[in-house]
Amino acid sequence: MPVLRKTEFSGEVVWLGHVPSGSNIRARSVEELHLGFAGDQGARHEGINRASCVRVKNLYPQGTEIRNVRQLSILSAEEMDAIAADMGLETLDPALLGVSIVVRGIPDFTYVPPSSRLQASGGLTVTIDMENRPCVIPGREIENEAPGHGAAFKPAAQGRRGVTAWVECPGNLRVGDTLSLFVPDQRSWAP
Repeated sequence: MPVLRKTEFSGEVVWLGHVPSGSNIRARSVEELHLGFAGDQGARHEGINRASCVRVKNLYPQGTEIRNVRQLSILSAEEMDAIAADMGLETLDPALLGVSIVVRGIPDFTYVPPSSRLQASGGLTVTIDMENRPCVIPGREIENEAPGHGAAFKPAAQGRRGVTAWVECPGNLRVGDTLSLFVPDQRSWAP
């Protein structure tokens, strides 16, 4: 019996970005991503494993080698529009946020349950790890492009920063592709 239920929701891929390894999170807009088990080759968050960071500091000393479940950053176009509006901007460039994939059409995207899958028609499947909490780093990139607006990013993005994800089944993803949403077929935790 399948433990993942296909929902009625799907997202159109409206933007793809490659975030090169290096000192900043600025993404380069691309038409296609070739995603392997290690993620996007040559990207900042590529790898099967990674060094632990502040996000899991209550579990491991910083720098401990752990499984990489944050190969990709996925945001919703609708949530990005809401962030931009709250920041007083007309639009928000996903390249400034270190985004891998922007989708349109899945409501309340940041709160899609962990372990949900997004699957393209060719079989490429990514597994959602969890909410990607906002931080100040994208704000610095925004500040460089729109002076006076960078500090507004973190509060405006609260609850709208999208999710981190990892590649479960490799393949190619193109702008215009559709990703079907599958969610775990279980009740919510209720201790």
